[in-house]
Amino acid sequence: MKHRPLLAGFFGVAVVATGLTSWAVATRLGTPWDAKAPMTVQQEADSLLQKGMLQDRGHDPKGAARSYARVLHLQPENKFAWFNLGVAAQEVGDTADARRAYEKTLTIDPAFAPALYNQALLLERTEPDQAAALLERTTAADPKAAAAHYHLGLIWSRKDSGHKAVQEFRRAVAIDPSLLSQVPRAFRDSLRGS
Repeated sequence: MKHRPLLAGFFGVAVVATGLTSWAVATRLGTPWDAKAPMTVQQEADSLLQKGMLQDRGHDPKGAARSYARVLHLQPENKFAWFNLGVAAQEVGDTADARRAYEKTLTIDPAFAPALYNQALLLERTEPDQAAALLERTTAADPKAAAAHYHLGLIWSRKDSGHKAVQEFRRAVAIDPSLLSQVPRAFRDSLRGS
């Protein structure tokens, strides 16, 4: 019976010694004792993208832009960060920065429908031909992009291309019937029968 306290004492000393040795090795290697495994670049970029999207939803486009810029520091070719940076710039009215960000997105992925669409919306009034080309690329990349068909219809209606406008409005309404109420009155009647 006298050996049990002695064994318990040795066991306790061994546990403490092992803990101290592990702590010393971890500290010497520069890793804190209770630290989690370091994140990979991909994990950090994903985390920052999520943070930026939350900031966007929280109406903090400047904070979101900072998060997206940090992603781009880690991954300069991250199309999602470039695209979201464009969205944040567009939210604060900085169309030049938004346009640059969308263009960078499209150099990385020329068929990225959200960037094609947003870029087209920036150009719809000032450069309708370029906007139409972007919207056509959008619908080629995503044929179910009802809003892209709708905006193409608007461009064609302003250019007095009634037949093209009706075709695009018809496609838009076939995909999303709620768009019918937004179609200009002059074209609505021709869509009701279809």
